[in-house]
Formats: sequence, C-alpha cells, structure tokens
Amino acid sequence: MKFGTKAIHAGVEPDPSTGAIMTPIFQTSTYVQKSPGVHKGYEYARTQNPTRDALQKNLAALENGKHGLCFSSGLGAIDAVVKLLNPGDEVISTNDLYGGTYRIFTKVFERYGIKFHFISMENPASIEAYINNNTKLIWAETPTNPMMNIVDVAEIGKVAKKHNVLFAVDNTFATPFLQNPLAMGADIVMHSVTKYLAGHSDTVMGALIVNDDELAKQLAFIQNACGATPGPQDCFLVLRGIKTLHIRMERHCQNGAKVAQFLISHPKIDKVYWPGFESHPNHTVAKKQMRDFGGMISFVIKGDRLEDALKVLENMHYFSLAESLGGVESLCGHPATMTHASIPKAEREKVGLVDSLIRLSVGIEDVEDLIQDLSQALDLV
Repeated sequence: MKFGTKAIHAGVEPDPSTGAIMTPIFQTSTYVQKSPGVHKGYEYARTQNPTRDALQKNLAALENGKHGLCFSSGLGAIDAVVKLLNPGDEVISTNDLYGGTYRIFTKVFERYGIKFHFISMENPASIEAYINNNTKLIWAETPTNPMMNIVDVAEIGKVAKKHNVLFAVDNTFATPFLQNPLAMGADIVMHSVTKYLAGHSDTVMGALIVNDDELAKQLAFIQNACGATPGPQDCFLVLRGIKTLHIRMERHCQNGAKVAQFLISHPKIDKVYWPGFESHPNHTVAKKQMRDFGGMISFVIKGDRLEDALKVLENMHYFSLAESLGGVESLCGHPATMTHASIPKAEREKVGLVDSLIRLSVGIEDVEDLIQDLSQALDLV
C-alpha cells in the first residue's frame, strides 16, 4: 500500500459483528472468560483493547515497522524506553530536545543511576567519543525541538550498530509521512501522537514502533506492568485523525514553506530556523532523509528583546498562543517559558534557544491569512 492508503486502511477492518466501517470504541475494563484462561484473546483492558490494537497496527504500518505500542502520553512512551535500562547505564542524547524529555531524563531517571550526555549530533562521527561500555541508548530528535536541527539518522544508525547500542528517534515533528527512521537504521521510533498523528488538538497519547520481536516483547511488558496505556476513546480519535494525515501534512508543508519565506525576508526578523532553507545546517541531510520540510518554524526578532517577542505572541489572532503543536490550527509558543522552561537558561542558550525565540506550528488555514496575521503582529514591534 502507498502511504495514503495505509493511513486509511492499515490495521483496520470492518467490525465483524455489525460490519461497521469505523473501529468500535470498546469501552470496557474487562472481558468475560468461558473458563479460567479460556477467552477470545482479551483478558483485561490495560493489557489489551481491540480499539488500541487497531491503532497500534496502523501506526506500525505507517512507520514500516512490525510492532506498535501506544501509551497515555508521549512521555509515557519515553518512560518505557528508559525503563529498558539499568542503573549505571548511559544515554547519549541530542542537546536540543523537547523540554519534557530533558526533564524526565535529568529529574527522574538520573536519580536511579542512569547517566545522560547531551551533545550536538550535527556531526554523527562526534558521537563515538561519548560511547563506552556503559552506553546503552542513543536518543535523537530530527528535526529537533525547537531549533530545527537535522540529525543524520542513517549515519547515527551505523554508529549505534557498530557499538551494539539501541538507537531511538523521536519522529514527532516529521511524522511517518515525511521520514521513516526504522528504514534508516533506528531501532525505536517514538511519537508524541498528541501532535500531527492525532492532528486535532483533542487527544494526548504517545507511541513506540519497533521491528525487533524481543524488543517489542520487552516494551509490551513495561507497557502492561507500568500501566501508562491510553483509553479506547482516545485511540478511536487518533484512528480517525490519521485517516487525513497525508493530506494534512501536504498542507502543513506548503503553508510552512510560504510562512518561512515571508519571515526570512521580513526586515524585523533576525534569524529563521526551518530545514527547507539551503542555508540551514544539514539541509542536504534533510533533503536526503525527508520527503518535505514540515510546518514547524522558529524565529528570533532583531534586537533579541523578550518584550518584543511577547508583544508579537500576545497580538496574533490565527496563531493561537498555546502549548503543543501539529494540530490543524496554527499555534505559536515561547519555548523559554513554555515547552522548554525545565531546561536551565544556560543550557538553552548554548543551542541558540534565546528568550526572544518564537516557535510556530503552521496549520492548514489559508496561508494568506496566516501571513497577514504575522505581519500585523510584527508591525507592533
């Protein structure tokens, strides 16, 4: 199947009891058994749910993987990955990443004896200097949040394989429509399903997709044992959202390109971070591993004044000031005080995340309205 056909059909079958074309919401906590251990494949809803099963199969197909596992949030999925490790193990992570990921790594798992190294991954060869006998996981985002740095998945995959280290990629910004890390050498693909996959700002969920059977078994054990599983209503909403993922992403990319071009030519803008620019660091890598460049953009206003950034954020209309991203509606955010507030200021500024940086999630509205909205807000500074 091609991608659009997968989005609509993969893992989804008409309900055998009624012929319903939409996967039913199996709103149940348990399942009746004929005799102890004799059942129809379902025992308890934390462990299995037919609605969740359909979504997990669909997500696996979209990433060209064998196994999909859904969690109650993206952080629940990340939590499960780190629980594969033991005290004394070490993780190498991108130094520009979602603030919640940084927080769970440093504030939760460091307490249990796991060590984290946050480094630039612009040059994959530089990673080897941090690998030792205790290294068990490489964690990458690409594009990164919020600086849009591009990581060469194939090259890091080679490094990970050479040293027998697990390699996980947060594919939230790109989605499986734009890139498929498993095909490039990743062992685990993670998604904040909340974002583009669900696409309508009405659900919180996470997912992991893998190919290796044993790894899938370990993660399924953690999923069930630790219990961060999503409910069937949320799984139904995501299944519905995914059916339009391909056409939504096409529009996000189209609008994102036009907004990025507007910003980079605006006299009040100092820097624009968007991987579609030929001047963007590792643009050639992005062009190689992505099918398009997405709708996420960050920018800094000339003068780098926090008060100017706040004025712009407070005066936009179609770009709503809110946490999150990837919905059909456009959002704007201030990473330093919102999504990345848990990262110390000194660490943020090392990667260019200054206090005046604004992040945009460009939606699927008419792009002329979005550009006019940005224009009128920028006229105020």
